Amino acid sequence: MTTIGCPECGTLDEVPPLTSRMIARCRVCRYPLARRSGRSIVAALACASATFVLLFPANLGTLMFVELLGGTRSSLLVSGIVAMWREGWLILAVLLGAFGIVLPFVRFGTLVIVLCAVWLGRPPPRIGALFRWSLWLDVWAMPDVYLIGCFIGYARVTQNLNASIGAGGYCFIAAAIMSMITRATLDRRTVWRAIAPDGSIPDDEPVIACTSCDCIAPLDSEGNRCARCAARLHARKPDAVQRAAALSLAALVLTAPANLYPMTLSVQIGTNVPHRIVDGVYELFHAGLWPLGILITITSIVIPFAKLAGMAWFIVSIRRRSRKHLRLKAHLFRWIDELGRWSNVDVFTIAAFLPLIRFGSVASTHTAPGATAFALVVFLTMLASRAFDPRLIWDARDRSRP
Repeated sequence: MTTIGCPECGTLDEVPPLTSRMIARCRVCRYPLARRSGRSIVAALACASATFVLLFPANLGTLMFVELLGGTRSSLLVSGIVAMWREGWLILAVLLGAFGIVLPFVRFGTLVIVLCAVWLGRPPPRIGALFRWSLWLDVWAMPDVYLIGCFIGYARVTQNLNASIGAGGYCFIAAAIMSMITRATLDRRTVWRAIAPDGSIPDDEPVIACTSCDCIAPLDSEGNRCARCAARLHARKPDAVQRAAALSLAALVLTAPANLYPMTLSVQIGTNVPHRIVDGVYELFHAGLWPLGILITITSIVIPFAKLAGMAWFIVSIRRRSRKHLRLKAHLFRWIDELGRWSNVDVFTIAAFLPLIRFGSVASTHTAPGATAFALVVFLTMLASRAFDPRLIWDARDRSRP
């Protein structure tokens, strides 16, 4: 039996040894503290290694081919991002290049190193910090999101053109699927315990919980580094409400240009045709691709506004020290933090088909201002949820707390 601090509500929970199909939840907020079903260090190591290896041919091989009037266009995974850079959309290119190209290599490379060390039973010093960074990069490395964007882009292109998937495309499909299996099989709790045991604190002594590895330490160690993962220990994240509010407000301001300005500008036989988010959804429904239309509606319209509304609810509740619907707020925050990354599907879709539709005045596509605004909305809302501390919601249980 080990004691850890729940990262969502701050409650100290005792976690017993789990069998293969058991799950341990926090007794207060029902947050899943540990689970063994489908989790394995060996399986996670195999999947992470396969993902890391497949990322190389996925990025170097041809993603897709398109034919029109005897002409052929091909693209690499990075081609759309490079096209955005050349057109002057630097912020958009940097964000998508980091999320879709660079960070997946970093994320799965560091994860392979950590899991290899744990599997061999010889975790070196500072391996906890490396594992902490690999977990932090989990939401920012988005090969799975990029894959859905490529799938939607491919579906849109094949409505009017002959398109085919290249060798790099098949490798990328495999890499993205393996990345999702890695997330599902990674047993974080077992890895943390293999790196260093959970903290042991005498009875009735005030403690503080690390928000990265959930290890508990004496309260007087606040401000120091966690002994296991080297994260800075804080009773609550400094200025969490202020930073989350500022980032959410900035995202709210950008929602207007993101939805009112076009995401892309298409040239069709000399005529410029702008496409906003709602226009893209309408075209998907009109073409009979209603499942993809529903997906874009959820990821590009519903989720961003739901995130902003949810963050506003959390911040107002903390200010008013409301004790209502605490568990509902906790569940909503969990969904907001997890699903926010999927809003990037729309901009990744643009990156997928942008380099393929380059046939001069006959047919071509260019990035428009709405795409950068929308990518910034997603980025800022993700930063807001990462900066927020959900334990502040549960502090309202004790109204006398300063």
